Amino acid sequence: MLDQICEAAFASAAEAVASGRIPGATLGVVSVDGQSAVRLAGSAAIRPEHEALTRDHWFDLASVSKVIATTAMILQLAEQGRLDLDRPLTDAIPDLRQYDVANAAERKLTFRDCLAHRSFLPAVEPIYTYGEDPTRLRAFVLQREWRHGPPVYSDINFILLGIAIERITGAPLSAWPLGDGLSYGPPPGPAVSTEACSWRGRILKGEVHDENAAALGGATGHAGLFGTVDGVLGFAKSMLDGSILSPAMLAQTRTAQLGHRTCGWERAFAGWSGGDACSAETIGHTGFTGTGLWIDFDRGLAWTLLTNRVHPTRHADSGIFILRPTVGDALIAAWDAAS
Repeated sequence: MLDQICEAAFASAAEAVASGRIPGATLGVVSVDGQSAVRLAGSAAIRPEHEALTRDHWFDLASVSKVIATTAMILQLAEQGRLDLDRPLTDAIPDLRQYDVANAAERKLTFRDCLAHRSFLPAVEPIYTYGEDPTRLRAFVLQREWRHGPPVYSDINFILLGIAIERITGAPLSAWPLGDGLSYGPPPGPAVSTEACSWRGRILKGEVHDENAAALGGATGHAGLFGTVDGVLGFAKSMLDGSILSPAMLAQTRTAQLGHRTCGWERAFAGWSGGDACSAETIGHTGFTGTGLWIDFDRGLAWTLLTNRVHPTRHADSGIFILRPTVGDALIAAWDAAS
């Protein structure tokens, strides 16, 4: 059944590839009982040479790293009693804004504040423009007095969470066991190309696309994870069947903390990336490179749409913001019709 459902849902992605809006796309679907299906089309690279996309290719997951890796790590550490979601980050990073311990607002931020993007931190900052030494740049992140604003989706939140994980575990993020088909770069297999990067002066392939993640050492809390379609589906299955997190911690990913944001994820809302046909008990997350993962707990169904929409440039209309919900709606329609 899933093969036909996947085929129907993939039609719009196949058309986007055929029309040249995106070089390549892979759609993977998995159910709670472990059945899965995959469809793909197009190219892993079109420059400098053409390379056909295969099921074995590794995608730069970009901000999907935030949920597959960082959020899962934080919630597992909380389950083990090694951190308290409602305690300040300074439990793990005592030197955060260490020159202003009495007044620095950053020192009051909790793990939950950062997970749910309910801090005052800015959305993004060109950290990579401040130097080339990852150790020095991490110190810069910790000691900078960040400009304050209303809560927004912020990479800085997750960069801090990544540093906290490293402090608690005493190891880099890349040491955390992630499962087959998931790895911080460079990936151990054929990689999908992303952008012709003006900063690095080359087309990126097998190295992290996000400039700040690259400058901070490649494996950070907000980006840097690579995955195959089967690796992403394996993680999604572990969320559906509850094998990766306890019920209490899994509930944190499904419970709204601020607006439509949960701990790490987004809950379904009108007009979101997963489409309007999924259940209210659906969570998801997207990545800048053209990736995304959505999990419908009511239906016991998850899907990932992986594209290289930034290859060879982000400065083109790939149609990804329309494609994602279109695929989601078609998938749910086919699933419901077959059920």
